[in-house]
Amino acid sequence: MARRTGSSGAETAEKLRNAALELFARSGYAAVSMRAIAAETGVQAGAIYNHFPTKQHLLHELLVVHMETLLKAWAEAEQPGLSAPAALEHFVRFHIRYHLDRSREVFISYMELRSLEDENFSVIERLRRSYEKVPYAILDRGAADGSFEILDPQVTTMAIIAMLTGMTTWYRENGRLSLDEIEAVYVRLVKRLVGQKKED
Repeated sequence: MARRTGSSGAETAEKLRNAALELFARSGYAAVSMRAIAAETGVQAGAIYNHFPTKQHLLHELLVVHMETLLKAWAEAEQPGLSAPAALEHFVRFHIRYHLDRSREVFISYMELRSLEDENFSVIERLRRSYEKVPYAILDRGAADGSFEILDPQVTTMAIIAMLTGMTTWYRENGRLSLDEIEAVYVRLVKRLVGQKKED
């Protein structure tokens, strides 16, 4: 796709980010060159460096944007004042809906963490920990008030996130169950995982 005359630098950078996201998800970070990313957008090979000095900069920005957007979306969706069981169900439904629309971002955010340089990895790790604190706080509160029976809130937090995020690898819109039905199954599975005895 050729670059349109007069397109802004911001538009070009966004095209490059989208192309990198698609190519990294399809072929893997190591197999994709900056030249290939430029070619995908019609940008001259040398011009890509005006926007992103290295491929590492591109990957880092993609992962930062993914995590910052996720945290912002949760901040807008959060419903303070819910009981621990209700808050956990709300989180489960949010996580599923948010991530299903971003399967490419989810894929590279897990598969390409290994490709980040140490400093960039530390940035993403801090953002991930910020998000993990959300379900952890819910589980910790539920364990304290007797709503949940949990052996270890931290381990259970990681298990829940992994289970919910894994849905992006297999869910299909034309599958046997609707998204609403699958979501309801996941809510029940999480309730069992945390030892929730009563419906909220």
